[in-house]
Amino acid sequence: MKKAVLGKLAPYEAWRQEIKLAPTPLPTFADPMEEMFFTRMLYSCLVDADFLDTETFMAGAAQERGGRDGLEVLEDRLRVHISGWFPPKTELNRQRCAVLQRCLEQGETQAPGLFTLTIPTGGGKTVASLAFALRHARAHGLRRVVYVIPYTSIIEQNAQVFRDILGDENVLEHHSGALYDIEDEARPENARLARATENWDMPVVVTTAVQFFESLYANRSSQCRKLHNLAQSVIIFDEAQMLPVPYLRPCVFAISQLVKRYGASAILCTATQPALDGMFREFLPDQTIPEICPKTEFCQEVFQRNTFRREGKLSQEALAQQLRAQRQTLCIVNSRKSAQAIYALLDEEGAFHLSTLMYPAHRKAALAEIRARLKDGLPCRVVSTSLIEAGVDVDFPTVFREEAGLDSILQAAGRCNREGKRPLEESVVTIFQSEAAPPSLLEIPIAAGREALNRCAQPDSPDTIRRYFQELLGLKGPAALDQKNILTLMKKELMPFRKIAERFRLIDSETRTVYIPLEAGAELIQRLRSGERSRALFRALGQYGVSIYPQHFEALDMAGDLEVLEDGSAILTNLALYAEDTGLSLTADGGKGLFI
Repeated sequence: MKKAVLGKLAPYEAWRQEIKLAPTPLPTFADPMEEMFFTRMLYSCLVDADFLDTETFMAGAAQERGGRDGLEVLEDRLRVHISGWFPPKTELNRQRCAVLQRCLEQGETQAPGLFTLTIPTGGGKTVASLAFALRHARAHGLRRVVYVIPYTSIIEQNAQVFRDILGDENVLEHHSGALYDIEDEARPENARLARATENWDMPVVVTTAVQFFESLYANRSSQCRKLHNLAQSVIIFDEAQMLPVPYLRPCVFAISQLVKRYGASAILCTATQPALDGMFREFLPDQTIPEICPKTEFCQEVFQRNTFRREGKLSQEALAQQLRAQRQTLCIVNSRKSAQAIYALLDEEGAFHLSTLMYPAHRKAALAEIRARLKDGLPCRVVSTSLIEAGVDVDFPTVFREEAGLDSILQAAGRCNREGKRPLEESVVTIFQSEAAPPSLLEIPIAAGREALNRCAQPDSPDTIRRYFQELLGLKGPAALDQKNILTLMKKELMPFRKIAERFRLIDSETRTVYIPLEAGAELIQRLRSGERSRALFRALGQYGVSIYPQHFEALDMAGDLEVLEDGSAILTNLALYAEDTGLSLTADGGKGLFI
């Protein structure tokens, strides 16, 4: 290359003597939003290629990436797994098999595009959606399956199902709690999975909605690197009703682009399908949105496993009295403060509390004990925040749910008579109102839910669910569906990548983490104090961390109960503030707690 002479730039044409590129016409875009999305995908290709070349150069050889088996092999493994389900022996299993068979057929015959998959709770949607995805990928030459799930509690459960069916080596679980160390020489499989988190070069990827959508709107090469591997993929949005409302329009636009221009198939999978067809028609005007498994394909009544009762207002004492009258029951409330207060009113024998004031490893241990008591018929009365609703596999005879959005109520109902072994009339879901004003975050969902329930007698009917989501989105208004004006920025400014990355934060609450030095957390915190700062250590520490609001953090710090770290997190030094049954005690009264 010649150097710049007399202030003029040197000619940069020498590369043409070494590299011959086939002429590739670039697409033209009438919409600046589509052009910006294309630029991001092109950037992803570039940075991933650059990282891979650098990795090969530094290691002296290409490193192992990708899956061990093709999608055809994975579909064969799925067929072996489900072979024992046929012929089904009970009516419930007959309906589940009908759903599964329909998904297999539609995976073969449907061309790539956008789909809904609306299966009642208990209908086997985890395996059915996997069956559709693998059959669809094989039939149309797609490259991988990506599951996008709102909560890590569901991810861990579903990812284990996929590993059991497809083999550990073919499933990448990518979220903050998944522990992989790229420098782990003792376990090369761990290093391979760590590398796969960088660019999602695996047959099956299971990740969070936060990881997925924030990467699509990021401006950092490390986050954007994986995006090109979404092209020609089957992308399943599990619990699609949980798509974040303040970012709903940018999320729908991104899904639409992947389908429209990048050969992906997207499936909105849920028992409570949100009313998003109008919004998708705006971004995909030429596409229909087929339902993979219409309700004519199965008997909806078979999946009806409980009855609903609206109680009206209950004081905490009256609610506790009703809970004590049940041998086994689950009560879900809207705040961590309420959960602790109601739990304190229960008899000690068989009473449990669950909330995010307990570190994740603590919650997992409590859930294991709860499941054991339910199985053995022992007294078991659980008071929980909404963390138990979506995808947590527990089965209670009765459930009490504080008034919330209809989708949350129906998720709670999925924990009642989950296996359908009890009479319908004895499996009651009680919807009650608290005496306290609802948290501001829930005011609109509660209002939309009340309106839908007042007009429709059956909460879990498709008509009620559709009316609820129409009411919810209407009450929020168009501005609330793109709260940070992401799409407006993309239209009006020239490639505002940094601004958008700064604004697009699905978890926008200013919480701070307090690590609890108990159980295995004590040894991990000792390593932290000794100066270790590895990524694997912080991921492991995540199982012993509690996220709290700034006012609570400051109150604990002022009282001398925290050892504050350089990154703004802290270690709890006063272990008397962490209770074995309820977790971290907050000395500040402000705030409503975290809702998850």
